[in-house]
Amino acid sequence: MEHMGIVSILPVVLAIIIAIKLKNVIPALFAGVLTGVLILSGGHPVTAVTTMIKSYLFAQVADSYNAGVLVLLVFIGGFVGLMEKSGGAAAFALKMTEIVNNRFKVQLSAWLGGIIVFFSDLGTPLIVGPISEPLFDKLRVSREKLAWIIDSTASPIAVLVPFIGWGVYVMGLIQKEFTALGIAESDWTAFIKAIPFQFYPILAVIMVPVVAFTGYEFSAMARAEKRTIDTGERYWPHSKPLRHANDERNANSKAILIWLPLIVLFVTLFGILGPLGFPLKKVPGSTFRTALSTGYLFAAITIISLMVFHKVKTLSESFDIYFSGMNKMMNVAVILVLAWSLGAVGKHMGTANYIIEVTHGTLPAWGVPAVVFLIGGIMSFATGSSWGTFAILMPLVIPMSETLGAPLHACIGAVLSGGLFGDHCSPISDTTILSSTGAGCDHIDHVETQLPYALLNGTVSLVAYLLAGITGSALCLLLAMATLVVSLVILSKRNGVHIPNTTVEDVERLTPEPATARE
Repeated sequence: MEHMGIVSILPVVLAIIIAIKLKNVIPALFAGVLTGVLILSGGHPVTAVTTMIKSYLFAQVADSYNAGVLVLLVFIGGFVGLMEKSGGAAAFALKMTEIVNNRFKVQLSAWLGGIIVFFSDLGTPLIVGPISEPLFDKLRVSREKLAWIIDSTASPIAVLVPFIGWGVYVMGLIQKEFTALGIAESDWTAFIKAIPFQFYPILAVIMVPVVAFTGYEFSAMARAEKRTIDTGERYWPHSKPLRHANDERNANSKAILIWLPLIVLFVTLFGILGPLGFPLKKVPGSTFRTALSTGYLFAAITIISLMVFHKVKTLSESFDIYFSGMNKMMNVAVILVLAWSLGAVGKHMGTANYIIEVTHGTLPAWGVPAVVFLIGGIMSFATGSSWGTFAILMPLVIPMSETLGAPLHACIGAVLSGGLFGDHCSPISDTTILSSTGAGCDHIDHVETQLPYALLNGTVSLVAYLLAGITGSALCLLLAMATLVVSLVILSKRNGVHIPNTTVEDVERLTPEPATARE
C-alpha cells in the first residue's frame, strides 16, 4: 500500500498534541494541515500555503457533501439562535420541571431526545443540547455530562439505523464487495445481521441510562459533576465554551416557542421524504439534507411568527437574531473545513495505509474482528472520520473475512464499531466538536470527560470481539452489556464518586448559584 512511512502520521499527531496543549482545536488543525501540505510540496512554504488554500480548503468547501453539511449547519445555527433568544427553552424547562425534577430524569430526557432525533447525527447535538441546557443547569448537572449524552446518542444511534445516510453509505460499501466476491446475501440483510455485533455504539447508548440511574461517576466526569453540584459553576475557570447559552428571561415567552417549531420540523421532514418511501426505503443523502434544511427553515419561520405574535421580539429583532445565529456557526464551520482538509492530507500521505500496514499481519480467523476493531479505532482517532475509516477498511475486511473464514457479520460490526470508537475519542472528530457546541461546553473539557468512558466501552468491546471471533454468536452482546455495568460500578467505587439523585428542591438548598455565571 502506498504511504510516506512514519512521516505520514506526523500531521495528525501534531494536531492532536497542539489541541490538547493549547485547548484550542482551530490552530491545531491548521498546523496539522499546513505541516502535511508542506511535506507533500517538498518543503516549499509559499507553494505549501497556496496549495493548502486552493487544493484543500477550497476543495473541501466545494465538495457537494461538505457544502450540504455547511449549508445545513447555517440553517441549524439560525434556528438554534432563535430558540435561545426566544426564552422558550426556559419556559419549556419551567414546565418540564414538574416532570423532569431530578438528576436521573433530566439525563434520561436528553438521552431520549437524542434517540428521537435519530435521523441526523449533526442535528442531534444542536437540537437536544440547547433545549436541555436550562434543565441541566437548574438541576446542576454539568455541561460536560450533557455533551457526553448527546455525543452518545448522535453517531452511535445513526450508525445503527439502516434507512438514513449512515446506513445507506455503509450498505453501499458492503454491496460493492459482495458483488465482487459473489456473495448472494443482500447488503440490507448483512447490515441488519451486523447490528448485534456493533458492540461499541450499542454500549455507548446504553451506558447513559446506566450511569444516570446508578449515579456512579469516575475520572474527569466525576470531577466535573462534583464541581457543578457543589458550586453551581457550569465551567472550569480555564474553559472556553464553543457556544454560550442565553440567560435572558421574557415574561411573554411560552413553551410553545419550543415544541411547535420542532413539530413543524418533523412534519416537514417526513412530509418531503415520506412520498419517497422514507423511512422504509433508501433516500439519497443529498435529498435528505435538503429536506432537513427545509425543515429547519420552516421551523425558523414558525418560531419567528410566534415571537412576533406573543410580543417576545419584533420582526426586525427576530431576523437579526436569526442571522446572528447563522454567523455563530462560522467557528464550527471553520473547524469542520480544517478537519476535512486534514483528512484529505492524510489520505494523500497514506496515513491510513501506513497504520494498516504496521498493524496488519497474519491472523487466525478468530482474531480478525478484534484486530479490525483496534485498527478502525486507531484510524478514526487519527483522522477524526468514522466514514473515512469505513470506506478504507470495508473493502479490506470483507475479503479478509472470506479468505480467513472469520465471522463475516462480526467483522462488519467491528469496522463500524472501530470507526465509532476512534471517533468518540478524537478531539478532531466533527461529531465530537458539534457535541461540545450543542452543549455549550469547552471542547477539550468534553474530550477529557468522555475519553475514560469511551475507553471503558472500547475495552469491553475488544473482549467481546475476541469472543465473537471464536463463537460467531451475537449473544456476546449480552455478555458485553453485563460486563460494562459491572466494570462501571467497580471503577466508580474505587476511583470515582456516587452522586445522589438530587431533586430541584435539593438543589435549591445547596450553595446559592454564583451571581455571575461564567458565560
